Amino acid sequence: MTIPPPEERDRWAARRPWIAFGLLVAVIAVVAFVIAGDIGRNRAIATTHARAEDAGTLALAILRGELEKQRALPVILARDPDVRAALVDGDRQALDSKLEAIARETRAAVIYVLGKDGITIAASNWREPTSFVGNDYAFRDYFSAAVSGGAAEQFALGTVSKRPGLYITSRVDDGETALGVIVVKVEFDQVEADWRALGGQTFVVDKRGVVLLSTFADWRFRVEEALAPQTAAEIRQSLQFGAAPLTLLPLQREGEIVRGTGAVAGAHVASGIPIPTTDWRLEVLLPVDQAIRDQRAELQTLIALLLMPGAALGALALRRRQVNLARRSAEARIKDELERRVAERTAALAGANARLVEEMAERTRAQERLSDAREELAKANRLATLGQVTAGVAHEINQPLAAMRTYAENARAFLERTDAASVDGALGKIVRLTERIGTITDTLRGFARRGGGPLGPVDLREAIDGALMILDAALRQAGVTPVVPALTPPVSVLARPVELEQVLVNLMRNAVEAMAQQRNGQAPRLAISIATEAEHVEIAIVDNGPGLDAEALAALFTPFRTTKSRGLGLGLVISHDIVAAFGGTLNVASRAGEGSTFTISLKRAA
Repeated sequence: MTIPPPEERDRWAARRPWIAFGLLVAVIAVVAFVIAGDIGRNRAIATTHARAEDAGTLALAILRGELEKQRALPVILARDPDVRAALVDGDRQALDSKLEAIARETRAAVIYVLGKDGITIAASNWREPTSFVGNDYAFRDYFSAAVSGGAAEQFALGTVSKRPGLYITSRVDDGETALGVIVVKVEFDQVEADWRALGGQTFVVDKRGVVLLSTFADWRFRVEEALAPQTAAEIRQSLQFGAAPLTLLPLQREGEIVRGTGAVAGAHVASGIPIPTTDWRLEVLLPVDQAIRDQRAELQTLIALLLMPGAALGALALRRRQVNLARRSAEARIKDELERRVAERTAALAGANARLVEEMAERTRAQERLSDAREELAKANRLATLGQVTAGVAHEINQPLAAMRTYAENARAFLERTDAASVDGALGKIVRLTERIGTITDTLRGFARRGGGPLGPVDLREAIDGALMILDAALRQAGVTPVVPALTPPVSVLARPVELEQVLVNLMRNAVEAMAQQRNGQAPRLAISIATEAEHVEIAIVDNGPGLDAEALAALFTPFRTTKSRGLGLGLVISHDIVAAFGGTLNVASRAGEGSTFTISLKRAA
């Protein structure tokens, strides 16, 4: 057995980690791509199913609107004196003209009157070659059901027009005597046309699974599942759907996916809705193949973008490890060479040993310098973090400190006037503000730990009053009198009291400062409005300041980005995070020169 030379063994040893690394990256990529594809598929199906439900709701509204409009017509005509007169050998030609005008106005396909023997005595299509006048429709279920029950509905294929439609009937009575039946046929061409605008395929099936209406004409009178032979024979014998073969729809359900063939080939998502007042069901099919491909491509592209830098970092680490190993191997070979020459050159060994000691000392110093550099970097990182926290704390307690100074100056003035009651009131407010500062710092410390205790009901009026108390001096100095709602009865939201006051203080202070910067002679106006809904409450803070342009709006909630000369750019960021922690939202609407509106949406407390 031939032993390979050391150089070849070293090359093979260097290749093995790269082969293992490549295999690991390939396995991770394949698994990630498979998982991303499955997640993308599920997301696409869920999104398309929601669209199908929305389309079904709209399609149902269109269909019900047409049905309810036409259902009232036969009931009204059954009470018409001209119809009753015609059934008792009256002027039937005049009734033909009247029915023709009504059908034209109501967009009914045809309106006709049957005698009690089922023979048509008058019809809106009396002028047409396919007039129903004189035809016998006693065999139709809608006639017999109306005679026995007073009213009926039946979807069927016209024996003369060969067009499908819904036959709505109402019995015409004279006291307790049945004179005949009024029939209104409704065709749904316009309804199906409106459905096509929704996209996908929309169709209606009856309780037996027979398709009655469809945006795809070839599906009409086909079935979702094979009918029992006896049921199919009864349908054909009744001529309800003419000679329709009642074949199966080209659809196959596979869990939450419906597979189509032919003109509707591909995967679809289905949504079904029962149609009230009927035994029908409305189905909507939306194609999902493209959505799945798009979602998979999006997620797999994201995975690729994440894997590439990860693989690059891994390759860099592996390369550095190999370099270190090669250096250690070279050092080991040098050491072996030195030991081999010990016996030959003692003096050379001593010199080499001295150089080696110096090299080790230099390496030790380099390691110490590296350790010192790392410590300095860690210290700089800690100082940067401490600076951010300090800036946030200073920003949050700035308003109560300013208010405390104002109240202290007021107390001094009251003391000079020997107004003890006012001095006591000002000092009491200072005490409450010091307590608020402590609470604010505790709240910020809790916020840094990403937790601030449980949410609870907070009275909005108390929160607004607390914020206005902090801003009282700033408001008076700016000449602003806030417009505050009465809130009767009280309104409570799910929040934490101090943090909610923080948000209100930040937003109102920003509004006051913005209006102060405007200086165009317009009187500053700050208004607070409350809009309550069943589950949410919206608090809007509106000012008539200079507003914000598109660029400022885009960076509004970015840390350390501010439009104020002395601002830190943290107030809106902290406010946004606090509202999000409450489960709410903070939005802004503004245009340059037209003021700003900040809207807080919170959950309503019981």
